[in-house]
Amino acid sequence: MSERICVGAIAGSYGVKGEVRLKSFCAEPAAIEDYDLTTEDGSRAFNVTLTRAIKNGFVADMTGVQTKEQADALKGTRLYATRDQLPELPDDEYYHNDLIGLAVFDTGGTQIGTVKSVMNHGAADLLEIHGAQLKDTVLLPFTLEAVPTVDLSAGRIIADPPEGLID
Repeated sequence: MSERICVGAIAGSYGVKGEVRLKSFCAEPAAIEDYDLTTEDGSRAFNVTLTRAIKNGFVADMTGVQTKEQADALKGTRLYATRDQLPELPDDEYYHNDLIGLAVFDTGGTQIGTVKSVMNHGAADLLEIHGAQLKDTVLLPFTLEAVPTVDLSAGRIIADPPEGLID
């Protein structure tokens, strides 16, 4: 399991005073300002102060960002917090980072593929499954019916995909 979890991303600048548009991926969106944030490679650290909510995120002040140009340069930067800063999850919830790379097996024990990413386009999470025996990428709904078992310690998922999803 990754020691750092992606909790947000910088969507660009806001105004001309160095503020950024910030997307939060936290269950409680405003909690992002409670974490010590870094870039993916850990080369930069940021403290965040949310100044106001806007559509799809927040306006925020970030340490080391004083101009619009500096804010624009950070557009697309993903922000990470260490796992020990994050809340413990109930047994039936998972951080997306923990699911990526898990082997996916069907209910008969045959490996289908591995989880490449976790997506959410508004309705529910989807597991993007890739595998040598798959003709195309499979988007498996991450529901209890389609994914009855997630075993992080064994590094595997047992899936019962809807009929016709995997040929």
